[in-house]
Amino acid sequence: MFFTSDNASGAAPEIIAAVTRANEGYARSYGADDIMARVTAQIRSLFDAPEAAVYLVPTGTVANSLALALYAQPWTAIFAHPEAHIATDECGAPEFYTNGAKLMGVDGAHGKMTPENLSAALNRVGESGVHGVQRAILSITNITEAGTLYTPAEIAALTAIARAKGLPSHLDGARFANAIAASGATPAEMTWKAGIDILSFGGTKNGCMGVEAVVMFDPAKAWEFELRRKRGGHLFSKHRYLSAQMEAYLTDDLWLRLASQANAMGARLAKGVAALPDARLLHPAPANMMFPEWAPGTNARAFARGAMFYPMPGAAGRDTARLVTSWSTTEADVDALLTALRP
Repeated sequence: MFFTSDNASGAAPEIIAAVTRANEGYARSYGADDIMARVTAQIRSLFDAPEAAVYLVPTGTVANSLALALYAQPWTAIFAHPEAHIATDECGAPEFYTNGAKLMGVDGAHGKMTPENLSAALNRVGESGVHGVQRAILSITNITEAGTLYTPAEIAALTAIARAKGLPSHLDGARFANAIAASGATPAEMTWKAGIDILSFGGTKNGCMGVEAVVMFDPAKAWEFELRRKRGGHLFSKHRYLSAQMEAYLTDDLWLRLASQANAMGARLAKGVAALPDARLLHPAPANMMFPEWAPGTNARAFARGAMFYPMPGAAGRDTARLVTSWSTTEADVDALLTALRP
């Protein structure tokens, strides 16, 4: 009954096996390994983007931060939802790697900024000359921190507004696989065809040991990214262990199969939560993360019975939680949690 995060699951057997194979013999360092060349070809094929530049880093935080640093100067603003991971859960890393760029919140219900709010923010910021920060880049998270989904059309509407002001767009795809599995869109439709310039393509939350890809659909800034990655301390010398994870992740659509399992268990859990007495979901839950609100004492009862999840701030006199399923969550796990939640 472990539902704290999809980060809490182990690595998929295919990932472990790939790392073990990569451990044999010798390989060139710093991303010059043969496996990385295959990974680049895999990602270009997957996204139908033959010119894309592809780089691997070990964490989502540095993937986001380095990607944003390519476009944001210290005197500029990054536009994101106030609850986006870059705004709430990265300990100021985007500000650190950009040397001080300002994060500007663009609100919207259920973790999704609205076109109207984005337009208002872009019309307000950057209009006071030297006295105010300038506009830099739009950052969208999919799946959002509320567990909700942006469709490709919704992404395209936001990126079009940004592009009209001369801004590029970044997609934080720590749960990109879950978004694709939930929407049925292709990776290309969810990214560059919808106006995304640079993507953080997550693996760690979906069965990898620790690897994220930064995919640049316009490779013009590729060399700068390489320099920033090195200067930021995230260029692995034994890079083949990152490459091996990503190659296995992409082979035979493992990434999509793992996310589909997580989403299926999320759907089973969401349905079960909705059937509990005096319970409701605070946001739509199309993927593998949900935020239920239920009767007081529910959290404590479930914890006493061995369940693990994060309690969240909620309305007075109510319990609220965050539940996340993973690639390794089983039907038995979900049903055991639902039993633990019941009076």
